[in-house]
Amino acid sequence: MEEIQKAVHQMEENQTEDALQTLQEYLPVADEDEKFTIAELYIQWGMLEEAKMILKEFLQQYPKEQEIIVMLAEIHIDLEEDMEAVDLLNKIEPEDEMYLQALMQVADLYQSQGLFEVAESKLLTAKHYAPNEPVIDFALGELAFSNGEYNKSLPYYENAMEHSRVIGDIEVATRLGEAHAATGGFETALEYFQEVEEENPDIQFRYGFIANKAGRNDITMQVWEDLLQKDPYYQSVYPLLARVYEEEGMAKEALEKAQEGLKKDEFNKDLYYMVGFLSHKQGDKEAGYQSMKEAVAIDPGYKEAVLFLLENYKLDENYEDIISLLEDIQGLGEVEPLYDWELAKAYREEENFTKASEYYDSSYEPFKEDVDFLEDYGYFLVENAQATKAVAIFKEYLRLEPSNTEIEEFLERLDA
Repeated sequence: MEEIQKAVHQMEENQTEDALQTLQEYLPVADEDEKFTIAELYIQWGMLEEAKMILKEFLQQYPKEQEIIVMLAEIHIDLEEDMEAVDLLNKIEPEDEMYLQALMQVADLYQSQGLFEVAESKLLTAKHYAPNEPVIDFALGELAFSNGEYNKSLPYYENAMEHSRVIGDIEVATRLGEAHAATGGFETALEYFQEVEEENPDIQFRYGFIANKAGRNDITMQVWEDLLQKDPYYQSVYPLLARVYEEEGMAKEALEKAQEGLKKDEFNKDLYYMVGFLSHKQGDKEAGYQSMKEAVAIDPGYKEAVLFLLENYKLDENYEDIISLLEDIQGLGEVEPLYDWELAKAYREEENFTKASEYYDSSYEPFKEDVDFLEDYGYFLVENAQATKAVAIFKEYLRLEPSNTEIEEFLERLDA
């Protein structure tokens, strides 16, 4: 045992190679207790293959020893040798002390392999032997929840919570809250989240989110503000909290919260969007446009921000900025048929009929079944002295919208 203590001391002194060498040299003369201690040290130090070799020797001598079976199975699991672990654990018999633990481990392995029905069968067998064991009910709830069977998970979680409010390091109330939320029962979900004592940022985030879904923005604001006090860099909260303030008519607080978030994360496109939207809404159009353009600069594919700019540029009759915006993002590889149509309309307003014609032509294929596009395109062709082509486009329009007598009469005059 002195050699083992020497190896432990060497490891504590960061003399890793010397420690392993000491154990390797001593192992052939070690007795059984010492070999088992060496196996435990190997596991502790992450030398799983070495530990596995020792435990396999023990298992040959003691094939029914449950502790060795479980230890060896856990090593196989850590080495991602799942089937070897399953084969070992299945050797433990119902009358054995560690049978329930083995069933639970086997179920977990089958679940990780996607064999959910087999996993459930193992857990139900375990529940038969220990009907009031909360860990088993919790595992059944977790299995159902992971499969999207939220209603099925509820009674298992409820049974588990009757016997233990915390399993492992998880408060069962959080799982019940999530399961009820997943089925649309946000009010019930909120009740469970209000019972949770753990101050975990992710759980606080979900608590606020579910309160919002349950129509309790007062709770949402309180919970998320508390979360940001504890963790100011929980960045996903800022845009959502700003939206909640905006929903509640607290425009000033909404804008301040979005601006506060940008100080923590200057590359958050959602925050730039919120600052832009709220600034524009509160009358500071220039700041609104600038922030919205920052959002698009971060992500040219951020369609919500692009559409905001488009709609407001059109209200301002600012067609030059529409052209600049859309041609810039198209130059960055953003392909969106709507942008061609918007460019066609903008160039038409700028009386650049050559460019407008190019973009109308490129928009035709994706929008040939869209009556709004066909009407717009048809009138443009008339303005551009392309009556023959306009007739064809208006005929396509009437095929889709035969009840529009105004277009029908216009077509008759045009065709004449």
